[in-house]
Order: sequence, then structure tokens, then C-alpha cells
Amino acid sequence: MSKYLAVDLGASSGRAMLATLNNKLYLEEIYRFSNHPVQMLGHIYWDILYLFNEMKNGMRKTAAAGASKLESIGVDTWGVDFGLVGRNDVLLGNPYAYRDARTEGMMEKVFKMMPQKQLYGLTGIQFMQFNSVFQLYCMVRESHPVLARAERLLFMPDLLNFMLTGEKVSEYTIASTSQLLNAEKRQWEAEIFAKLSLPVDIMSPIVKPGTLIGPLLPELLRETGLVGTDVVAPACHDTACAVAAVPASGSSWAYLSSGTWSLMGIESREPIINELSLKNNFTNEGGVDNSIRFLRNIMGLWLLQGCIKSWQNEGHTLSYEKILSDAKKAQPFKCIINPDDALFMNPPDMPAAIQQYCKEQRQPTPQDTGEIVRCILESLALRYRAVIEKINEMLSKPIKKLHIVGGGCQNKLLNQFAANATGLEVIAGPVEATAIGNILVQALAKKNIANLAEGREIVKNSFPLARYQPQNPSEWQEIYEKYRSLMAI
Repeated sequence: MSKYLAVDLGASSGRAMLATLNNKLYLEEIYRFSNHPVQMLGHIYWDILYLFNEMKNGMRKTAAAGASKLESIGVDTWGVDFGLVGRNDVLLGNPYAYRDARTEGMMEKVFKMMPQKQLYGLTGIQFMQFNSVFQLYCMVRESHPVLARAERLLFMPDLLNFMLTGEKVSEYTIASTSQLLNAEKRQWEAEIFAKLSLPVDIMSPIVKPGTLIGPLLPELLRETGLVGTDVVAPACHDTACAVAAVPASGSSWAYLSSGTWSLMGIESREPIINELSLKNNFTNEGGVDNSIRFLRNIMGLWLLQGCIKSWQNEGHTLSYEKILSDAKKAQPFKCIINPDDALFMNPPDMPAAIQQYCKEQRQPTPQDTGEIVRCILESLALRYRAVIEKINEMLSKPIKKLHIVGGGCQNKLLNQFAANATGLEVIAGPVEATAIGNILVQALAKKNIANLAEGREIVKNSFPLARYQPQNPSEWQEIYEKYRSLMAI
């Protein structure tokens, strides 16, 4: 039996997940902790030292649980955000959080220096205002004092790996989210750095998923009680981990990593960069086993999370089950929103933002909890169909099956709506896809599984999967035509 520790950090929480691999994969949540960005003087930051300390707490609890001897530890996080390290390995402040407003309008400024089509042609990365290239260009424009003292830029998981081992490298899948990487060469693109006057000398060497970074520092062994543990770079981007855990075989399938964001796409051996992919804002991010994750970001359950937060602030205590039950009883298709509208990026009151959007679009306004939640879930499902159709336009064979993984795959109502809207069979599970994918890549690095196909077969045999068949096709087709007209797609 081989034991591994996956540290999976999301934008709202983190977990230390202990895995045992013995023909099947067994997962145990050892420790869970919150992760909330900190607002200070008009900006939003990640508290990196708090996160590192919570990681250590997870390692301590792992050792205390009788798993002091691990094959390895792997860290994954969200993409684009980074920290800076100066002379003598000094951390230069807390990393900005991607929802910080400083990058508003920065894309347009970059396009004056480097045309949008050229930047996309080199990187294949979709345009979002918080991409690393825009964050870094913002710091250059304002002559940020921290940037002037930086010797290394490390993305969030790379920064935590540095704290664990003392080694400074950039793992490929997380580096690919930056829009600073050449999609074909899979190296930093010198032309981008030159045209935007970005400091290329602070970028770290790129390593593949499954690279052994180094042993856990002796001080951390003493502090946590672990014994001689290696740190492996899994797919350090959480979505790359989740896709690695998709229990699929063959081709003609798409994935949806469902959580705060909905990441929907396919695996490809090469980047797909053309006029259509640019027009539809698809991205080519790095994956496991030399693959490309060709996908589209959709705002996802962030909208539902925002509503729940607002209702809690108003003093309402609503269980997730009650919210979904109310949504199931609510009037179908009362109103439709575009989940990716900028209005929903970070509003102070999400339900009010949804109501405002419907009023501006001259639609009926959702009033109660059930109507608002149903509006969100139906709109997400319709968005999924639109993205599937755009992907099909760029493939020789159409997608026949949709795998939904991640925490959002527990939302049975959304899963059924996704099947109804897309007309595809939906296979939901596993829930802990990110941690599972993290573990699979560690096991590949340690040669305890032979290849990714074997790992996916282990996932299929280790975790429950649920299947959903399309229902009410004519009703969903009718509302989809209305959606297409409303969203002008």
C-alpha cells in the first residue's frame, strides 16, 4: 500500500487529503481550513503565510493519524495569481487575489502594445482581465516597488512548493494559465515580455507534471512529524488535476469541472488556435501526459455561492438541500441570465445583481429563493450547451458524452438540467476529482501506476458515479432558441 498527501487549495477553502493506493484508491479528509482573501487599503490579497501554516497543520494531523511515512506530497491551487521572492529568498508581500480591481481596463492597454490576435496566437489563452499577463503589466505600469526588488515570480502552488523545499520552479499546467507561455513551445514567450517590457529574468524554469521537486525541508520534518517525504509537482493547477481524474476512456467526451467556476472542454494532443477559438474565447491550458485542456471558463456556482452569502448576511439560515428543493418547485424558465456577464464578477449583493440583470433585459424578475436559484441553474445548463456547440464546430467528431466532476457534481438538479440542455448523457463523479487527480500524478511520478489510462480505470472502480439521461428535449430546445436570441450567440 502506498500513501500520498494531496493539498488542494481552492479560492474559499483548502483540504489535506490522505490517499491509500492498493488496486483501489481510498481517500480520507485529514484537515479542512478556510481560505478567504483579505481586503486592505483598497486591494484584495491572499494570506500566503496563513495558508502555509494551515498546510503544516494538515501535515501534522497526517503524521498523527499514523501516516508519517508518505510516498510524497503534492500541492494544487487555482491559476493566474503569483507571489514575488526577493534576494536571500525573502517573500515580498502577500500575493494579490485575482478578483482585485486593479486590472480593470488593463487588457485594452495591453492590446495597444500587442494586438489581441497576436497575443492569442502565441499563447492560445482566453482573455480574462485577471490573467497573469495583465496583473504583471499592471505592476510594470505603476512601477510597483515590490516588482523592482523581485528575483523570482512564483505562481501560488510554486510558491508553496518553494516554502516546502526551498526550490524555485514553475510547474507547466499552472504556468500555462498565465498567458505568458508559448502554447506550441511550452516555454515562456520572449516576444510578450519584450513588447510589454515585462521582466522575463524573474520567471522560473518550467517543469512537467509529475516532477520530483525535492525532499521536504528538515525543519518541516521536525515540525510536522513526517519522515523523509518527497514533494512532487502534480498538475499544480486544480482544473488540470480534476481533468486527470475524469473516469473516461476513448474519445468523443467532454468534461465539466464544476465548482466556483465551471470549466468545460476536451482533451487535445495539440493546441487548437484559430479564428473560431479566438472569437469564442477558448483557452489552451496545459494538462497531464503532454495533453492540452481546450476549454472555456464559465462563471459557475460562484453565482449560487454569492446568493447564499447575501441571504446569510440578511439572517436567513437555508440549507443547501432546502435551496435546491425550492428551486425544483419554482416556475421553469421564468428568466434567463448570462452567467458570464461582468455584473456577476464580484457584486456586493448577488441576488440583487441577478434581479437587476433581468430588469435591464426586460424579463420577469425572480423574487424568492427558489426562483433565483432555478434561474441560475437553468442559465448555467444553457450556457453549457452553447459551449458544447462551439466546441463541436471545431471538432471532426461531435461530443457524445459529458463527464461532470468536482464538488458541483453533487448538485443533482444542475446535473439533470445539463443533460436536458445539452442532449447528452451526463456522468457525474467523482466529487473529489481535484485531490484524486493530484494523487494520480504523484503515483505516476513514483511509478506506482503505469500511465494515466490505468489511473482513470482505478478511479472508475473506486468511486461511485451517477448517470443522467436527457429529458423534455422539445421544451429545452424552445428555451435554448430564446437563450440564443437573448445572448446574441
